[in-house]
Amino acid sequence: MSHATLESNQPRLESVSCLSPAGLHSMAYWEWGDPDNDRVLLCVHGLTRTGRDFDDLARCLSSEFRVVCPDIVGRGQSSWLSKPSAYVVPQYVSDMMPLLGRLRARTLYWFGTSLGGLIGMALAGLAGSPIQKLVLNDVGPSLDPGALMRIGQYVGQAPIFDHFDEAVSYVRAVSASFGSHSDAQWRELTRRVVRQNQGEKGPWSMHYDPAIAQAFNAIGPELIAAGEVALWQAYTSITCPILIVHGALSDLLTEATVRKMLERNPHALRVDIPDVGHAPTFMSPDQLSIACEFLLEKP
Repeated sequence: MSHATLESNQPRLESVSCLSPAGLHSMAYWEWGDPDNDRVLLCVHGLTRTGRDFDDLARCLSSEFRVVCPDIVGRGQSSWLSKPSAYVVPQYVSDMMPLLGRLRARTLYWFGTSLGGLIGMALAGLAGSPIQKLVLNDVGPSLDPGALMRIGQYVGQAPIFDHFDEAVSYVRAVSASFGSHSDAQWRELTRRVVRQNQGEKGPWSMHYDPAIAQAFNAIGPELIAAGEVALWQAYTSITCPILIVHGALSDLLTEATVRKMLERNPHALRVDIPDVGHAPTFMSPDQLSIACEFLLEKP
């Protein structure tokens, strides 16, 4: 794809080929800033979102970094997997490797929201990891089972909306934990996760493969426990600076888990976002300033 862009405040759409047990698939990513900048900020979204969630953050930081925001496989502009059982964290981690090879970053920072944070945690905990700063946006090695159940109730749905405003109402309902946003912001949050079928006259649908729910809802207590052990091992192995962003009303990342994270890794610090649950969207100036201060501060 071309590196050219018509508007400096819009990203370039690129892609890399990735491997799964079923064969090859494409992972799209949105790239902001100088394509030759070897200072890279990699931003990875949550379970049902897209790389466009980081538009506001990218506009703030694209003069300092090449900001790269992938659509995790099964979402946005990326391929859907033929085997739904492959929609799991190890596959997502594997998909990041060809992207990291493509980027050839001298400096690599990672901003991960929810699922994107789990992927970043797994990578940052590896020996020789290239990640030099890590933002974990409302996620940790332990995830509250009740919150997982809440998310699972809507992930497998495939609603169809006759009008865009109906999609906005749906997104506002399932994403109420994001906290207070203006009507314009809710429309923007919706625009990032829906697509219009049949050109400009058809109905609207969610952007992601509903089959991601099969792997998500198949996670039982034993798998959750095993996953937590692995994630805690990865987390405690991280040696780069970590910023834990905690939505003060979050039902996914509990206060107890945040405290344990601070105890188990001396490189971590926390910031709490008041009146927000899971997860802060980093669209408001106060949230953006938190991210910019951490990411721009010299190690």
